[in-house]
Amino acid sequence: MDQLKAYKKGFEYSYSLGAFPTYELIKSRPEKVIAVYTHSSYTDMESITKLCNENDIPMRRDDKLFHKISDKENCFVIGVFEKYESILAKDKSHIVLVNPSNMGNLGTIMRTALGLGIEDIALITPCADIYNPKTVRASMGALFKLRFHHFDNFSDYRHEYHKQDVFTFMLNGENTLEIQNCPKSELFSLVFGNEATGLDDSFLKEGTSICIPQSPEVDSLNITIAVGIGTFLFTHQK
Repeated sequence: MDQLKAYKKGFEYSYSLGAFPTYELIKSRPEKVIAVYTHSSYTDMESITKLCNENDIPMRRDDKLFHKISDKENCFVIGVFEKYESILAKDKSHIVLVNPSNMGNLGTIMRTALGLGIEDIALITPCADIYNPKTVRASMGALFKLRFHHFDNFSDYRHEYHKQDVFTFMLNGENTLEIQNCPKSELFSLVFGNEATGLDDSFLKEGTSICIPQSPEVDSLNITIAVGIGTFLFTHQK
C-alpha cells in the first residue's frame, strides 16, 4: 500500500495503536489486518512474530512511522487494518447509541458492553468515528470482538431489528430504573443518546422510557456510566 499517513476519516483503513489492541485485532479479525509495524524498542518480538506468521500477516519495522501516526510515547506496535461493518445478531440483545460524539466515550462503552456480555452495537449517525485510532485504543481492542453497524436513523434500525424490546434511557423517562424493578426481557435494545443532549422527546414513544435515579447535585450522569449501570442491571436479571 502507499506510504502510511496520520489517520483521516476518509481512509479505507485505520490503525490499532499499541501492542494489546493489536494482539486483539490479529486474534479476532486476522482477515482484516493489512500489516503490523513494530518499533525497534519493542521487546516481545518473538510473540508478535509468531502470531503474525500463523496468520500470514506482513511485518515491518519503521521507527519514523510511530512519530507520524501515534501521539503516545509508549506505542511500539501498530496494526493496520481494513475498515469493515458487521451484521448485528437478530437473536441477541443490543446497545443502541444515538449520535454519540466523543471517541473516548465510544471506545469505553464498547469495552464496557463486551465486559457485560453485549456483543452488538448499533450506531445512529451522525456519530463519532468508530474507526479512529483514539476510539480503537479506548476500546482496548473490544471493537474487534463486537458486531457493530451504522444506521441513518433509529427507524431504520427498528425496521431491521424489531424482536428486541426497546428501553430508552432519558432524564424524563416515565419509569425509574431500580435494582429490584429492572424490567425482565429475553431480548432487549438499550438506547442511549448524545453526551450533551441525550434523547429527544420523540423517544418517549419508543418502547419503555427509563430514568436512572441520581442526586439533584448533578444535571446528568456521564454516558459511559449510564451505559454501564443500565447494561449491568439488564444483563444480571435473575
